Amino acid sequence: MLNNLVRSAASAAAKCSAPSASRAAAAASNPSIGIATISGAGRISACRPNTNAWRRSFHASSYQAATVPITFVDPVGKEHEVQAEVGKHLLDVAHDNNIELEGACGGELACATCHLIFEKKIYDTLPEKLDEEDDMLDLAYELTDTSRLGCQITVREDFAGMKVTIPDDGF
Repeated sequence: MLNNLVRSAASAAAKCSAPSASRAAAAASNPSIGIATISGAGRISACRPNTNAWRRSFHASSYQAATVPITFVDPVGKEHEVQAEVGKHLLDVAHDNNIELEGACGGELACATCHLIFEKKIYDTLPEKLDEEDDMLDLAYELTDTSRLGCQITVREDFAGMKVTIPDDGF
């Protein structure tokens, strides 16, 4: 019974879109050619193009996000170079790469534990600080003129090769 249904599907697909018998097998196995609906009696009840075929061309593992190399310098001066995904917050990049940057509030701009110190040339290109970020930075240890919170800075392509310092948190 199953073999008969498979043969019927191949035959139906051939009738829907394959002009010759040599293309019948291709029609049965290629979702972009067409779909034949087989009735319970084994007859073709409808032929329609496979409008979902385009979905099959996208696969989750085929997506590659752009990354740039960034170096985190820890409080003792050790450098950790990582590949940072463009568009991610620096706090998330640190966590993804097991860099010790706390982020106690989970990136909700409610603490200063993701405090980072930027190089002047990069700092000057960063977006303007929100008042809330400025308020939180007032609570940070080792505050500098180039301090920002890692949860507020998203990675850009021009960050490639930058170094960002994680200050000592006082403990």
